[in-house]
This record gives sequence, C-alpha cells and structure tokens, in this order.
Amino acid sequence: MTSLDDIPVTQLKGVGQALAEKLGKLGIASLQDLLFHLPHRYEDRTRVVPMGSLRIGDVAVAEGEVMKTDLVMGRRRSLQVTLKDSSGFLVLRFFHFNAAQRNQLAEGARVRCFGEVRPGRAGYEFYHPEYQVNPPPMPAEGQATLTPVYPLTEGIQQPRVRGLCQQALGYLQRYPIRDWLPPSLLADYQLPGISEAVQLVHSPPADAPVHLLMEGRHPAQQRLVMEELLAHQLSLLQVREQIQAREALPLLPRGELAERFLESLPFQLTGAQRHVMTDIRQDLSQPLPMLRLVQGDVGSGKTVVAALAALQAIEAGAQVALMAPTEILAEQHYQNFRQWLEPLGLELAWLSGKVKGKAREAALAAVVSGSAQVAIGTHALFQDDVVFDRLALVIVDEQHRFGVHQRLALREKGVGDRLAPHQLIMTATPIPRTLAMSAYADLDTSVIDELPPGRKPIETIVIPDGRREDVIERVRSACAAGRQAYWVCTLIEESEALQCQAAEVTAQELSDRLPDLQVGLVHGRLKAAEKAAVMDRFKNGELDLLVATTVIEVGVDVPNASLIIIENPERLGLAQLHQLRGRVGRGEQASFCVLMYHPPLSSNGKARLQALRDSQDGFFIAEKDLEIRGPGEVLGTRQTGMMQFRLADFERDKGWIEPIREMAPGLMPNREVVAALIRRWLGEKIRYGDV
Repeated sequence: MTSLDDIPVTQLKGVGQALAEKLGKLGIASLQDLLFHLPHRYEDRTRVVPMGSLRIGDVAVAEGEVMKTDLVMGRRRSLQVTLKDSSGFLVLRFFHFNAAQRNQLAEGARVRCFGEVRPGRAGYEFYHPEYQVNPPPMPAEGQATLTPVYPLTEGIQQPRVRGLCQQALGYLQRYPIRDWLPPSLLADYQLPGISEAVQLVHSPPADAPVHLLMEGRHPAQQRLVMEELLAHQLSLLQVREQIQAREALPLLPRGELAERFLESLPFQLTGAQRHVMTDIRQDLSQPLPMLRLVQGDVGSGKTVVAALAALQAIEAGAQVALMAPTEILAEQHYQNFRQWLEPLGLELAWLSGKVKGKAREAALAAVVSGSAQVAIGTHALFQDDVVFDRLALVIVDEQHRFGVHQRLALREKGVGDRLAPHQLIMTATPIPRTLAMSAYADLDTSVIDELPPGRKPIETIVIPDGRREDVIERVRSACAAGRQAYWVCTLIEESEALQCQAAEVTAQELSDRLPDLQVGLVHGRLKAAEKAAVMDRFKNGELDLLVATTVIEVGVDVPNASLIIIENPERLGLAQLHQLRGRVGRGEQASFCVLMYHPPLSSNGKARLQALRDSQDGFFIAEKDLEIRGPGEVLGTRQTGMMQFRLADFERDKGWIEPIREMAPGLMPNREVVAALIRRWLGEKIRYGDV
C-alpha cells in the first residue's frame, strides 16, 4: 500500500530538481517529510493596521499605494519603496532585489506587506517584508486564519513552503498518516489522531482558539509534541542499548601517570573535579561501556578531568580518541594535551580535515601501530581509514554539535572490533535537569559545579546600540592598552548569507573607524583552513580585534582577550550568550562583556539580559532562560545549541518528560514502532544508529 513516505516531493506542482535539492537540505524528500516540517510559530495577519498607528517593534500587516520607488546608494545599495494610506507613510527597504521587483513596485501599485517596524532615515521602515502586489480582499472577520511560519533554508521563502504544505495536505484524505501510538494512550491524554493533528497544525481553522495555537498548547500541537519527545527518547534508549550490547575493556587504574600529571600542574584540582574523577574511575573499571556526560561551566576544568581519564586508559595499555566539533576547538585540545602528556613520554596523533598527504599517512600509521596512545581531531576520526590498535576510550567535546547517533560509529573502532570503547562526553553548555533527563537519556551525568580559584568574574554591561560610538572608543582604549577584543554580530536572519554579510559590513566599518588596529573576521562561510588561520593570528596577538558571527561560541581560548561586544544580544538564548561571554576572563586582567541591544527591549528581553548581568553561574542562567522565555516564544536550535526539536519546547512541555520516560521502555520491544517513530521525527539524523 502506498504511503506518503513513498511519494517524493517532486510529485507536487512546481517542484523541480533544484527546489527538491533545497528541500533536501531541510531533510525533506517525501510528502510525509514535508508534512512533518511543522510551523514553529504563527503570525496573526488577519487585519490590516493603519500606517499611522504602527509603532517600532510591531509585527503587522500594512496596505497602501506606492508613492515612489527610489534606488538609494548608501553604504549598501537598496531599493526604497514609499507606501501611503489614509493615515500615514511607510518605507519598504530591500537590500536584495532584481529589476522585475523594481518594476512591480512602481508608482501607483497597490501593495499589502507584512514585516517588523524599524526606525529608518525616512520614518518607519519594513526590511525585506513579505508583500503582494494588487492583493485580493482580506477575508471577512471570523473567516481569517493564523499564518504558519516555517523553518527555512537558503533559497526558499516562506510563501513557497506554505504553498507546498497546503498542496501536500491535499493528499492526506487518500493517504492518511499511520498512527503508531496505541489508541488507549491517546484516549488517556484526550489527544487527536496523527492525521487530524498534522492537518490542524498546518492549516488552523478560523474558529481554532488563537491563544492556544500561539502558545503551542493546542491539543493537536501537544499530540505532535508528545510523539516527538517520545521519538527522541526512544532513539536515545536505542543508542544506549546498542552501545551496551557489547562489552568494554575494563581499565583498572594504577594511578602512576595520573600522579605525575597532577604534580606537574600549577594548581590543585577542585573538590568538584575530584568527585567527578571518582565517578569516571569507577565506570572505566567495569566491563560495560561507560556512557557518562560531564557538564561544567565555561572554565571549570573539564579538560583536566578528560586528561586524567585518558591516562587511566593509557596505563591499562589502551588508546584514547578525543573528538571536538570544530578545527579550532580540536586544535586547542591537541595543544593542551601535548603540553600535558608529551612530558610523560606519550605520543599524540593529530587528525583533522586539513591534515593531508604525508602528515596524514604518518598520523594514521601511528594510530594503527599503537605508537600514538592518543588521537585528537574533528569528525575526521570517524573515517574508515582511521584504524586503531586498541581503542578503549572515546572523549567527545560539545557532543550536541555532532548528533547523538554519530557516537555509534566510534564503537566500531573498539578493541578488536569486538569490545565497545568507553565514552566520556563533555559539555560547557549547562543543562537544566528537565532538559538533561530528556536530551541525554542515554547518559549518566556528572557535574563540575565549582570554578577553579583565581578566575576573575566578568563585568557585564548592558547598553543600547545608540551608544555605539562609546563602545568603539572602549575597544580602541582596550587594544591601545595591549589587550584584545571580540566583536560578535548576532543578526538572526533567515539565511547564513545575511549573517556573514552583516559581519563583513561590521568588520569593514570597524577597520575604517579604528585604522590603528588590526581587525580580523571569521564567519560560517569561510573554509575551515581560512577560519583557523584567522584564529591563529588572533591567538598569536597579530590581530587586535576579531569580528565574528557566533562561530566563536565554544572553546576558543585567548587569555589576552579581555573585552567582548555582543550586538543584538536580545536575539540569542541566554545559554549561548553565557558561552560567548566565556571567551573572555581567561587571563589575569579584569574582563568585560558589553551587550549592545537594539531598543526597545521587551520586558522579557530586559529580564533575560538582567539575569546575565546578575550571575556568572551557567546553571542558574540556563534555568532562568527556560523560566523567563514566555509561553509561545520558541527559541530556534540555532540559538540554544541544543537538540533540534521541530515543535517541542522544554520549558512549556516539561510536563511530558516524566510520562514519556515511563512510556518509552514499554515500546522498546516493538521494533517496527520504534523504527517508524524515529524515522518520522529524526529522519536522516539517525543513519549512525543503524546496527
């Protein structure tokens, strides 16, 4: 029997090869994938707001006649379209446009547009609004519905995704979605069937309760949330089951190397580090693979704990692999471990994407022969040609960057392809308890909740972007005093291209304004080698100021950097802001973090930035972030750096976590149901989960 899973998106009108490839980037190949690409919020576009009553920060629909259209040549060329209605004026500004758009938006055209009101040179402006020329009449009151807003990828606009989802809904009558949950379970929680829930979420009827939909609490949304959380829980239980289906090599501690290592350190371990080490030592001694997550705030000394775990494995005659998500972070670990372990007579191998030719051959040979006791690198360690002699411990840093199932690939590299390696996962992203219970259900958890003595607190300053001049002066004087600074651009737009463009514009502006300083730029579109080269120059003190997108969030260690400016901090999650702030305060000197926001701030925004000012404790901040984000404000994964949920929201939906923890083990024996739910919600992300 044909199902929606069997029908490719190319069956839909208007979907050719090029669009199918773009949809593929969103994990959409079939109609079922498309219907499970769910709106992450809704907009109320049911009424037109008179231009005269618009206020800065409003997100609204406006409609009027084009008075004039101008090509404006400023720092960036833009198309400026002035609209008028009976109450006032509004400017539509486009930085990306073509001749057809310019002709379409000619004088006299009637335009309905939707956007966020911003202050501009000529009055209030919409940047890159969605718009219709000669629009149809607005639906009558009582017939209008909310407009779904979907996650996007570059090259696909909202209206296109909306249209495709509406087309796909037309197939639901003939090909209902298979409901994998037992009817008794749905009855217990008074939840609708899956097809009905999907239909309503994509296309809310006019009489649907608006407040419930806006807050994500409608029974149809909750039906999907519950299934999504369940799929994640099952996938994690499956990972744990698959990893622990094999034995591990028990690594019995002798402790001589650890003792020599600790003596060489210029500091004592904190009580928290010692406590976590006891957990790890015990786990590594067992014939069952350790699966342990070590959480610790920025700078709490997780790397030292990882080094001690590595030494226990090496003393037992085994090898260790340490994997980090970026070249920058992996290289930093390599330098630290070399400094610590080479004096103990140990050999390290460095394997990353940029290690090529003879150097790569030599590293691979050292790993396969066992002469290198430690291999450090990025996900290049997963590759087939990386063969270990006796791999018994894998250390993964910032694992949420990898996707949990990737760790399964490493178990194939264990001792004699028979024994699974022990796994130690580290993260500097503090995780509130409810979140850890769900996001890391496959792991035992230890927390380093104590900072080493001597870490200076970072002073956090919150100021509006109207004081940009003062901030630039502050950068000038910090760098003149021999310090270094970061300037982080956090423009959260629909596309990475716009983020990178914003960073480029900022870097150019700061170079012009601060001619005495050496300014560098890193963003997500640079090749890994280019990024690493800029970071090296910054680390070596050749650059005074580093302009970056949030790619520098994790693990960059430059002790001489004592000032970080973060633009538009109101757009980011607190956990991520706390991570960014942790890039400074790593040396002796007093350090500062300047949060330069764009007014006006919502009361929610004020509370969040205040929490950051008041506390340096990442766990407090993470709890606060979950607590303050009001209902309905769903933070995208790009901001939280957490697991990628389509609909679930930890704070709003934490009531599901306990029931799901109880429910999931009962479903595990039914392999068909488990596989189908995981495929539906995690899609291609589970390819490493294949046994």
